[in-house]
Amino acid sequence: MIFNGKAIKYGDNVDTDVIIPARYLNTIDKKELASHCMEDIDKNFVNKVENGDIMVAGFNFGCGSSREHAPIAIKESGISLVIARSFARIFYRNSINIGLAILECDEAVDGIAEGDKVEADLDNGIIYNRTTGKSFKTQPFPEFIQNIITNGGLVQSIQKGEIK
Repeated sequence: MIFNGKAIKYGDNVDTDVIIPARYLNTIDKKELASHCMEDIDKNFVNKVENGDIMVAGFNFGCGSSREHAPIAIKESGISLVIARSFARIFYRNSINIGLAILECDEAVDGIAEGDKVEADLDNGIIYNRTTGKSFKTQPFPEFIQNIITNGGLVQSIQKGEIK
């Protein structure tokens, strides 16, 4: 599983209320959620994100409430992968459940700047900064998590018989 995209970078402690503000939680429409993704921290996010882009962040990404709306909004906005120093536990699991790829890698966060072209090989646990030529090693996803992400989430994986 390989991802390619432009880096969109944020700092530490980006909470779920910033990812998708509570005032928009009255909808389950994924496109509507995506249209408000990150707007309280980055008013330009929805205009600059392109399909396949890679979000890069610091420590404790996704902290706050346990809503699944946050990873749904990120994924639906076009972000294919989030790389962070660390994730809030419930955000991590919610991301896998809905099929949003996420990786923890301190070195990559340090070595990737806003706008850099990034490639991530989840099978081998290698992140390449194509802008600078640097590469970073991380733990590859186990095969069953790769299957969940490839199938678009946990429910879809169960429906396809990938998980019993």
